Amino acid sequence: MNDIFDDKVLLITGGTGSFGNAVLKRFLQTGIKEIRIFSRDEKKQDDMRQFYKNNKIKYYIGDVRNYESIKSATQGVDYIFQAAALKQVPSCEFFPIEAVRTNVLGCENVLNAAIENKVKRVIVLSTDKAVYPINAMGMSKALSEKVMIAKSLHLNGTGMVFCGTRYGNVMASRGSVIPLFIEQIKRGIQLTITDPNMTRYMMTLDEAVDLVLFAFENGNPGDIFVQKSPAATIEILAKALLELYGAHNEIRHIGTRHGEKLYETLVNREEMVKAEDLGNFYRIPADTRDLNYNRFFIEGEAEISQKEEYTSHNTYRLSLEETKQLLLKLDMVREDLL
Repeated sequence: MNDIFDDKVLLITGGTGSFGNAVLKRFLQTGIKEIRIFSRDEKKQDDMRQFYKNNKIKYYIGDVRNYESIKSATQGVDYIFQAAALKQVPSCEFFPIEAVRTNVLGCENVLNAAIENKVKRVIVLSTDKAVYPINAMGMSKALSEKVMIAKSLHLNGTGMVFCGTRYGNVMASRGSVIPLFIEQIKRGIQLTITDPNMTRYMMTLDEAVDLVLFAFENGNPGDIFVQKSPAATIEILAKALLELYGAHNEIRHIGTRHGEKLYETLVNREEMVKAEDLGNFYRIPADTRDLNYNRFFIEGEAEISQKEEYTSHNTYRLSLEETKQLLLKLDMVREDLL
């Protein structure tokens, strides 16, 4: 890992989640001076404290909704990974204002605190659900991206960089479908799948950290980065787990839940016009024009219609065997099958 983190202080908002733990495992092997975990849940923080027993990790109780608490936590910080979010799609559908308070206003608080305390770089974590959003969670994350981009337009001359990353499905992350399927397999009950043809990107937690680090090292103000990832249907995912565990649970189709899509999009058609292909990643640069422009990209209108968005339906589709091999990279699966 680049030595840019040596002797630096990193703050992870929402740091008790799956992403925060994955970052800790990676960064504790570096020369980083301090990692601050900022979250609301003192029980999860205490669990982490007991598990890691590492003096480099400092724990801050607070809520991104409360500006004073996040401002205090960012004092003396060099870098921030903004991962705090409400991300459960059905919950956000029933409580959309709560999603706005955390995902939009909370993100704004983090960025304002970063500006006030002169934090050098902030990476805002987003989601494929922010592209062509149809649910409250996706809409709120799309707005958080817009907040990040708008704030980044005023960073010229400061040396600060705000940029973002978009994820597809992070395998085995908290609240995702893989832990649910494994629990159902172990209990011997039916596996509940929404739509057998529903596709989702498949990304490991390590790859999620890789994406953030790539954005950190290559981001310009307002950039959004996407990692190219394969996808699988929900039915193939369920069958792969059943075969790995040697189980014969029945599969029951329950229909799509509130706010769910048949497939997800990581880069929309309009963004693909300007997106830069960086091999394993796409960079989506910010539109840096101000409100005084008097014309639009007229010459680009025809090009937009020729570009195809990047979705979980048109990316590389994993076979059953390939899905099984990817699942075997997950600690929770490997430990079960040892």
